[in-house]
Amino acid sequence: MTAPAHIAALYRHPVKGLTPESLDAAWLNAGSAFPGDRLFAVEIGPSGFDPEAPAHISKMRFAVLARIPALARVASRWDEATGDLTVRAPGAEPMTINLGQPDGDRGLETWLTEVLGEEATAPLKVLDGRGHRFMDDPKGAVSILNLSSLRDLSERIGRPLDPLRFRANIHVEGWDPWIENDVAGRSLRVGEAKLRSIKPIRRCVAVDVDPATGERDADLVADLVRLYGHAFCGLYLLVQETGEIAVNDPVEWME
Repeated sequence: MTAPAHIAALYRHPVKGLTPESLDAAWLNAGSAFPGDRLFAVEIGPSGFDPEAPAHISKMRFAVLARIPALARVASRWDEATGDLTVRAPGAEPMTINLGQPDGDRGLETWLTEVLGEEATAPLKVLDGRGHRFMDDPKGAVSILNLSSLRDLSERIGRPLDPLRFRANIHVEGWDPWIENDVAGRSLRVGEAKLRSIKPIRRCVAVDVDPATGERDADLVADLVRLYGHAFCGLYLLVQETGEIAVNDPVEWME
């Protein structure tokens, strides 16, 4: 764990289940989630989410890759300054809506319903967390993917794997493979921010979906269990001290 490490890439996912968006830098605030990440979600049928009393809800109540692999074929881009979300999909007219506004949300619901067809098994509804984040795990404020672990998995199954399958916020280069499984409670300096590791990320069938094609073309959870005896790939963290992080910034264990 003494090898030099750095941030290789940064990503946010403004709408849960839709396109990862790369960033050059991000400002992390103590006690807060990764900026611009999982601010909105699209429920399939009544999810039970109450914006007046927001609480964690299973991802399977939302439009996510674990439930609808074809969702990967929807390309989206969010303009943080204006709130505009542009969506594109094969065979559909591109659309730009103002996300978080009633007319815009209804427009996205209609567009997605047409694009997903029979996969939309119940009415779709855009949910605005209003500060709540639609994380897969209630402790998942920030997520890290160790690229060395991913390469090790790729080599063992005999095929390259796109890191975007794992929908992490921070890609780290320079760690030993799988060290993230044994660091719960330890703190690390990431750029100017300080974070504390919480627990490894237990993976689900979402990682079986090719983010470029929307096809379920792997059985990575079974591969992880078969090869390593666990279903982990990644690390959840909490932000302890505020600061900016940027691509190529160092990532250093503090204790």
